[in-house]
Amino acid sequence: MPESTSPPLARAALDRDGEARGVDGFAERFDADPASRVMVLHRGRALLAERVEGSAPRLQFLEPAAVPDSTLRAYLGRTIPTTAPVDSADEGSADVSIAASDDLPAGTAIELRVLDDVVAADLEPEEARWANLRAAAPVLGDRDAGLFTEALALANWHAAAPFCPRCGSTTTVVQAGWARRCDREGKLLFPRTDPAVIVLVTDDDDRVLLGSNALWEQNRFSLLAGFVEPGESLEAAVIREVGEEAGLRVDRVEYGASQPWPLPASLMLGFTARVADGSTPSTATPDGVEILALRWFSRDELAAAAQEVALPGGTSIARWLLERWYGGPVPESRPWTTT
Repeated sequence: MPESTSPPLARAALDRDGEARGVDGFAERFDADPASRVMVLHRGRALLAERVEGSAPRLQFLEPAAVPDSTLRAYLGRTIPTTAPVDSADEGSADVSIAASDDLPAGTAIELRVLDDVVAADLEPEEARWANLRAAAPVLGDRDAGLFTEALALANWHAAAPFCPRCGSTTTVVQAGWARRCDREGKLLFPRTDPAVIVLVTDDDDRVLLGSNALWEQNRFSLLAGFVEPGESLEAAVIREVGEEAGLRVDRVEYGASQPWPLPASLMLGFTARVADGSTPSTATPDGVEILALRWFSRDELAAAAQEVALPGGTSIARWLLERWYGGPVPESRPWTTT
């Protein structure tokens, strides 16, 4: 899928190979396969490969034997071929299949392993090679950014689900890391994702509304967003959130795209909406609790304010939605200082 049609963290090409999760003895088979590879996480950070001059940043992939001890292992899937057009100077005009990248052949099985402090320090003591998702995703290729996102989402769920929510018993990891079984009742528990809507609101002059959250630094602005409530449709959540946070009624709610955001466990569902007739843009009022400031921007005003305000990061769906409205890359803004 072309980059312009999907948000950054939704572009990964990977076969999740769900059937393999239930195969008896999968872990032993994985470890015995010389082609298998492991990516590691420690405190939410992934190990990056040592940079070679002229090479792009990428995840470090290790042989299973190089990571003998971990607090969690989970099967992520297999790399798949991508297609690239044959050069016009070559014979033929059809696309040809190539590996997802030149470091891993297509079909490579990849597993996540989460490390404790001791094992991580023994494996790689250099802190600079451990990177969080916000820092790494903008420089990684689509495949590696997608693997990091999947791995972090799984690791976060396991960290939050050691006990059965029904009876409080301990749970055991099963299905190659994709479920936990209650040790008392045998009930299977599966990873959960929290749906959240994020909306690009415009008025009849095609200005965009940005808000500054109470938890952010001053002059940091983004789109309005919020979690979907139980029994609520996505469209209703958009209307409610804008009403609560900005005091505006919106309609013409249209879905754009979605993207995982495992910080810690969200699926961001991107929408656009227009201020409804009878609701005046100038009356937009921050709720004073979650949103402390609201500003309308035309495209020229957003460009002029680029050095004054901090806009969403490059891997966020907020930035993708904003640039889709803007018509291209937004001029570089003052960087966000928080992680």
